[in-house]
Amino acid sequence: MADDHERIRDLIERWAEAVRRGDIEGVVADHAGDIVMFDVPPPYEGVRGLDAYRETWPPFFAWQAQVWQAQGACFEIESLDVTAGEDVAFAHALLRCGSPEELAANPRMRLRLTLGLRRQDGRWVVAHEHHSFPYVEPDAGSAAAEEEVRELHRRWFAGTAAKDLDGLMEGIAGDVVSYEHDQPLQHRGVEAVREVCARGLDAAQDGVSWDVPDLKILVRQDLAVAWGLNRVRVEQAGGESDETWSRGTRVFERRDGAWVMIHQHLSFPYDPDTGEARTGLRP
Repeated sequence: MADDHERIRDLIERWAEAVRRGDIEGVVADHAGDIVMFDVPPPYEGVRGLDAYRETWPPFFAWQAQVWQAQGACFEIESLDVTAGEDVAFAHALLRCGSPEELAANPRMRLRLTLGLRRQDGRWVVAHEHHSFPYVEPDAGSAAAEEEVRELHRRWFAGTAAKDLDGLMEGIAGDVVSYEHDQPLQHRGVEAVREVCARGLDAAQDGVSWDVPDLKILVRQDLAVAWGLNRVRVEQAGGESDETWSRGTRVFERRDGAWVMIHQHLSFPYDPDTGEARTGLRP
């Protein structure tokens, strides 16, 4: 039986290697003509027969080639257990499968694999194959993600008080689009936002602080939105401070496992009678 365990293990490892190479002949080798596969994508009843099994792989190979060329995706057996009898065997395995971005965002993500095998004409063949990912509730992990976005805000607040311009740029996407209080209508790119922040820090020579006391954050998978009233305090000579409130909305995307701001919208209400911004309003 020990030899059968090793033969089956070798069969599965050859299959995984063929998947990584995009080698369809290597993938379908050692599979029974009447194989039944339950895959992650539909159909829900699975695919039946070697021809149908073969047809499921080209779309995966196309995705794999695109992602691997750009990022280097992963398809690796992490654990593999084999149980073999005289003529029937089964194996179950966990595989790291996904792009670096997906695995960074969810380090515990694993593809689950179960194989049913039978001895046919003196060799082992796969008669049943079942792939799945665990079902994850849509908001699972959102509490941790919300805290990450909240922590990013706290770093911005501290960076403002310290007049740390480089620190303020951390967590801002290179392709950010920001609607600031001042002209132009939009600022494109992190360097444009950096210039706005630099002017603000330079203008507040005696010190400045910023926070969002009522900060709300909503996270769904790799997107998050945060909103609230911005409170900016500028220290004046003599120990007094000037406090200004405005409205702020920020949109974040998780890229390579880290949250970055991709859009910001700041505004003051305006007086419809005069057309002037109401910068003196308080909550």
